[in-house]
Amino acid sequence: MQLSRRQVLRRRRGVVFTAAGALLAAGFYLPMTLLAPLGSVAASEQLDTVPAATAAAIDWPTQGASAIGAVGFDGLLGLSGSEKAVPMASISKIVTALVVLDKHPLDLGDAGPEIEFSATDVAIRESYLAVNGKTEPVTAGMTLTQRQVMDVMLLESANNYAESLATWAYGSVEEFVPIANAWLARNGMESTSITEPTGMSARNVSTAADLVTLGELALRNPVVEAIVGTPSEALPVVGDIENSNNLLGIDGIRGIKTGTLDEAGACLLFAADFTVGDTTETLVGAVLGGSDHRSLNLEVRELLADAVAGFHNVVLAEAGEDFGSYTTAWGQTSRLVAAESANVVVWSNAQVESSIEADELRLGARGDDVGVATFSVGDRTIRVPLELASPLDDPGPWWRLTNPSALF
Repeated sequence: MQLSRRQVLRRRRGVVFTAAGALLAAGFYLPMTLLAPLGSVAASEQLDTVPAATAAAIDWPTQGASAIGAVGFDGLLGLSGSEKAVPMASISKIVTALVVLDKHPLDLGDAGPEIEFSATDVAIRESYLAVNGKTEPVTAGMTLTQRQVMDVMLLESANNYAESLATWAYGSVEEFVPIANAWLARNGMESTSITEPTGMSARNVSTAADLVTLGELALRNPVVEAIVGTPSEALPVVGDIENSNNLLGIDGIRGIKTGTLDEAGACLLFAADFTVGDTTETLVGAVLGGSDHRSLNLEVRELLADAVAGFHNVVLAEAGEDFGSYTTAWGQTSRLVAAESANVVVWSNAQVESSIEADELRLGARGDDVGVATFSVGDRTIRVPLELASPLDDPGPWWRLTNPSALF
């Protein structure tokens, strides 16, 4: 049957409109699919538990009270014996040094102001000689710098120099004592109190735990740290002085203060440096109430050896280690790897907590920073950046055109 002219025209218009519609649809579809952003993909995380190290085994001193801590580690590492406050003898002089420096600070290498000794200071020395207290000579009119007086007080443990220094700084022992006790409380040593600046009084008391705190404060002060680590020194008027700590330089010990008193026994506040892996750590310990310094020193060395053996270097991540991967809708995969190596020193069997935060990605270049692995031990946090091991590239036009549902 022959079509009429009108039917032919209608059919032609339909073809034109269909073609135009197809072209219009293609003009819309092609740019949308070729230029549309890709859907993002989340990382498949892979985080192994960091195994706990072996628990420390400490052979504590058999007498008195002991405690150990380490610089940068939260709280005490261990404690043994009585937790009551007991006489601390000449460890009191560390309190005196820090409280004096609180009012008259010195920079490392500074001599400080000159202190002139008087007949009163001569009488102070005579009062300590009368009770068999450790002293060093003074004469009326002689002068030493603040740093030199502190050297004699801490190295030789001279009681008369401790009292003269406190009196110079605060006017009198009576004025010094409440200020010192307020300083102790302010720094968290609530079980520690003093009645005079030397330690000759059995009423100057502390606990081993508090003294670990005191030791860490002493190490934070560069002047006190330098003095307590000095083996000997030659001073004008006084002459050669020697550090009273016979363990100085042994097993990494670098101070801090000895103490001896009938009511206190043999006491020692000490610090020692040691190496774990490629890291240097500092242990701070205190022992109160030993029978004598010879046996106390042996027990401290054993305690120190056990404590050092209780530290472990734990590898958290090796550069390039897998922490997960990304897999795209078009089948491309890139590993999520550590950008750098990291380790941490832990005490005993402390548990390492870990977590991963990784970005969602569409595309990425090799080496892009895309997340972080976080490791926590006590109050310490170590963060390791994570990166792409290989690129995540655009899938290309053909995949885009044939997988439009993955684009929007």
